[in-house]
Amino acid sequence: MLQPEDIDRIIEMAWEDRTPFEAIEVQFGIREVEVVALMRKTLKRSSFNLWRTRVHSGVSQKHRAKRSAEIKRFKCSRQNIISNNKISKR
Repeated sequence: MLQPEDIDRIIEMAWEDRTPFEAIEVQFGIREVEVVALMRKTLKRSSFNLWRTRVHSGVSQKHRAKRSAEIKRFKCSRQNIISNNKISKR
């Protein structure tokens, strides 16, 4: 069972264009279809529709197939180090 803070983080990651579904699966163990179901259940209908349209647009890189083969990381190289979903200081 996911904690409320985990659900918030999953929703945040799902909205981020550069965070692939694989990153969510690695951190939380839920697949793309489960993320979609969570978004559908949690968001208002209009927000869900906007998110779904964005995921399937050319802007989003949520699917690994849409990403450049050169990008092998889940996060920006300039982002603070994230470990177990908690921001750690350098």
